[in-house]
Amino acid sequence: MVGESAAAGRGTRIRRAESALRAITSGPDTADRLRRVLEQALVFAGASFAGVYAPGGDTGLLCLVESAGVPGSLYGLREGYPVSGHSPVADAHRDGRPVRLGPGDVAGRAESRRAPCGEFSLEALPVRRDGGGCLLAVTEDPGGFGPDARACLERIAEAVTCPAPAAAAEGGELAPHAFRLAVDTGRVEAGHAVLDLFGLDPDRFDGRVETLLGQTVPEDLPSLMSVVEADHMSIGDRELEFRVLRPAGPPRWVRLSGRLLPGGRGLPARFAGTVADATSLRSDVTDVARVQRLAAALATAGTVRDVGRAVVAALRGPLRADRIALAELENDRLVVTVLDPPEPEAWPEVWRSQWRTEWPDAPVRAMPALAAALRGGRTRIWPAGSALEPALADVGPGGLAALPLPAGGRVAGVCLIGWDTPHDVGPDERALLTASAGLAGQALTRAHAFDAEHELVGMLQRQLLPRRLPDLPGALAVARYLPSTAGLELGGDWYDVIPLPDQHVALVIGDVQGHSAAAATLMGQMRTALRAYAVEGHPPDVVVSHANRLLADMGTDLFATCAYVDLGLEEGAAWCVRAGHLPPVLRHPDGTTEIAEVPGGPPLGVVARADFPMSPLRLRPGTVLALTTDGLVETPGTDIDDGIDRFARALAACDPAHLGPVADSLLGSARRSDDVALLLLRYDGLAVRPLRETWTVWRVPEAVRHARRFTRRTLRSWGVGRGDADAVLLAVSELVTNALVHTDGQVRLDLTLVGARLRVTVTDASPRTPVKPTGIGWEATGGRGVLLVEAVSAAWGTLPAGGGKQVWCEIPLGR
Repeated sequence: MVGESAAAGRGTRIRRAESALRAITSGPDTADRLRRVLEQALVFAGASFAGVYAPGGDTGLLCLVESAGVPGSLYGLREGYPVSGHSPVADAHRDGRPVRLGPGDVAGRAESRRAPCGEFSLEALPVRRDGGGCLLAVTEDPGGFGPDARACLERIAEAVTCPAPAAAAEGGELAPHAFRLAVDTGRVEAGHAVLDLFGLDPDRFDGRVETLLGQTVPEDLPSLMSVVEADHMSIGDRELEFRVLRPAGPPRWVRLSGRLLPGGRGLPARFAGTVADATSLRSDVTDVARVQRLAAALATAGTVRDVGRAVVAALRGPLRADRIALAELENDRLVVTVLDPPEPEAWPEVWRSQWRTEWPDAPVRAMPALAAALRGGRTRIWPAGSALEPALADVGPGGLAALPLPAGGRVAGVCLIGWDTPHDVGPDERALLTASAGLAGQALTRAHAFDAEHELVGMLQRQLLPRRLPDLPGALAVARYLPSTAGLELGGDWYDVIPLPDQHVALVIGDVQGHSAAAATLMGQMRTALRAYAVEGHPPDVVVSHANRLLADMGTDLFATCAYVDLGLEEGAAWCVRAGHLPPVLRHPDGTTEIAEVPGGPPLGVVARADFPMSPLRLRPGTVLALTTDGLVETPGTDIDDGIDRFARALAACDPAHLGPVADSLLGSARRSDDVALLLLRYDGLAVRPLRETWTVWRVPEAVRHARRFTRRTLRSWGVGRGDADAVLLAVSELVTNALVHTDGQVRLDLTLVGARLRVTVTDASPRTPVKPTGIGWEATGGRGVLLVEAVSAAWGTLPAGGGKQVWCEIPLGR
């Protein structure tokens, strides 16, 4: 029973193939009939490639005249094989019998050595109609073609009808509308009707293809050259409409149809075909205007998505299309960049289920019909009801057009245009598609390069800026950076938020002159220098002065502006220093805004020994401090003060409760011809105020005992228990002793209590950091101080402080 069921299934498969072939061959003899016959080998025989080779006249070659599936070059197949040679194609043609080669048989042949893909099998069957030839099919199935698949291939070989030559053979008489071009020499023979269309006298025609090209409209030359130049041609049909100049009146539209015929046995390759008058079928002004509008839109398209939108706007309306997809060709994959309409429901189910994201991608070989169109590099149009793979069939059930987008001798992408109801693509629409393809392909390549370089620039720019801002006690900071879209050069805007000791934070924003790699490099150096000077414990004016001298000593021609704000988070008191930069803008809790009156010094790097005065600022809880660069407030033709006023009004209208959306809304008015940096800080005030006490340690014999007595008295006033106090007193004794023994100058002891955590800090004048000993013997009399401090504290460390240092430790209370 199982065998009978399998046999019935195989018979059904063969009957379905026969039915499909009868439907194709009994219909009208269209130009794509042979290709449609070959596509049945993909459907019913499981072939990945199917092609027909036919005798090429007196060339002595069997030439590939049509194919379906993936490109034959993937299997090392040639466009032509000598009739007298030893190849599966020639053997099947000469002997009139099938030739089968499995993976083992193919392995030693030239096809396998040149093939970029893995193992495959070949099946060559003779074609006995129209002068003979050969049907060649390839499968990557490890078992090769099975009996049913071979039976289907035999039916397909019987249905193959080789196309007649487009023009007479070499040396024969040409038809009036025919031509033939020798690819290697550029010599052309043309019938008298062809020369008449070009406005040339047959008796004076010099036989040069350049003479014919000189009669065409210059705007049409690129698309015409892509057809007749050998570097851009492969075996197959070509069709193109272009305009020919006339002495009087508008240009005449002509239609060229031809095929590349490979040479052989010393003969050059030829391009032969016909040229016919197409003026009566076109609406000149409308089509030219559409192409011109598309060219203008693509000239300003900066990104790949901009190119896609321009193509959709130019084609969907005139073609009355129901959907358009634009995809880039990256290696062997299609990456869809624009879908119109964008709703997923408007596209086939396979697009929504198998393709992962809004920007789906798919291998070309998964769509054999589309792969054939891309390999040929010409527009393919399938009418309603065509047998296509599911990924394509439902895109255009009423008709589908695949428009390859050529650029620089290759296919940069494809545009799919689909109709839901039967649609007949006329000559006008074909010409519009052909003209649009070349423009879109070049624009797509240019936009892809721009996108890639702009992303690289943005990535490098982001690496020079803080990856994240620190969490601040009693405050919230957010920042935004927008690179310029006017070009691909790096900018010099930067920002930084630097946590400092004693509940302080430094806010920095700056802008290096120019847009270049040098400006970006200098920006990274200045940001690092300012952070280093700030962490050392210098006051704001000293930090900026040091940065100014550093930049002046670099010997660069660039300068930088900067605004530096040191904010104490306990009281909301701040000091601001400006170096040629915009002043801070304050938004007070009542919603009013204030542009801070902060006197400033010159830009960094202009004057080596400049003064940078400090100005006080006062922030109440709920105040927003805003720092920005000129790209956000400066517009051509207006005063920068007006821009700052607009920025202040926009800040006043925002809700400071959500600082991220505030930053985004403020960037809405940014001019993208310049970089923009924005830094916002909302001061909320500390929920728990720290308790602080300070003691100056004098260098007297009883110094450590005095420090312990001060500490004990302070801890008692703060309500610290005796058990915790003993650990604190031990840490104070060791840190003060180390400072007195190993350093010179003044020593200061600071105690800070925040919540249940007490911080002990001893400041001295030596930059030397205490070293933790690696081991201490029982007889040693010193070196245990750092170990004891580490034992009683949760954390300890050192910080630079001016020319000296701070040694600190934190002890949790209530353990």
